[in-house]
Amino acid sequence: MARASELTPRLSALAVRARIGARRPGNWVQLLKFCLVGASGYAVNLGIYAVLVHAAGVHFLLAAIASFAVAVTNNYAWNRLWTFRRERGHLVLQGARFLTVSTVALGANLAALAALVALGIPKVPAQAAAIVLVTPLSFLGNKLWSFRP
Repeated sequence: MARASELTPRLSALAVRARIGARRPGNWVQLLKFCLVGASGYAVNLGIYAVLVHAAGVHFLLAAIASFAVAVTNNYAWNRLWTFRRERGHLVLQGARFLTVSTVALGANLAALAALVALGIPKVPAQAAAIVLVTPLSFLGNKLWSFRP
């Protein structure tokens, strides 16, 4: 495990990279495209989730996993074809990386969803909020790893 004195230069370098990245207009365009693709996945996710929970009586966490599977497929296709099209690499390798990042995001989503439902927030609005909360994690993981040049 790294000592605090070893982490300081790493964090400083990361902060410099973040400032440089924030100054590049192309990164903001990609973020906008990522959010638009995410909005379509969000609609797909919530639509399927609501049908599974309310019409089919599926447990809310299982419904979240099933709706995630459909939405992640939608999002991968659109992000590969549109958002990160210039960074297009090997279909299977990028797909595996995208799935890994999305699975980590799903874990964070499920934790947030369970916490929000435990706080008494209705299931569909809780899922809507949980998805929004994990979007930055998903964008950074996909930008910096899944679709890196």
